[in-house]
Amino acid sequence: MPDDPAYMVDSQDEKEVWQGAPSQWQNLGWWLACLLVVPIPFALWRWLVVRNQRYVLTDQRLKSSRGVFNRTTDDLELYRIKDTRFAQSVWQRMVGIGDIELSTSDATTPLVRLAHIRQADAVRDTLRGLVEKRRDAKRVRELDLGHEGL
Repeated sequence: MPDDPAYMVDSQDEKEVWQGAPSQWQNLGWWLACLLVVPIPFALWRWLVVRNQRYVLTDQRLKSSRGVFNRTTDDLELYRIKDTRFAQSVWQRMVGIGDIELSTSDATTPLVRLAHIRQADAVRDTLRGLVEKRRDAKRVRELDLGHEGL
């Protein structure tokens, strides 16, 4: 800006004493409003997404439904569950939640993740017991054919 004619000193006798511009501190209120207002709809949306996600475990299947406006419901027959996995991050351990991952033989949902579940380790143990009972009742066993020995 020093080369801009509007900022030039007009005469030889005139000496520049100070040059400045307004501080961005004047926008502090606007910046705070943006930081507070913009995240509110996002946070509300995330709350709605989680609020509208449900899991129901019966003695025969795991039902999961999700969706705020459009609803999707999946049923997973318990005898189709091949393996379970329990995972907890550090912060999940601090608040008593965890993730349960299910490896299944279901064509539409080969991997199911129950995320951020309270007492996830106990839920997983219950689920494993129900899977075994359901397999016995249906007389079903999981058989994986690998490439070894073929």
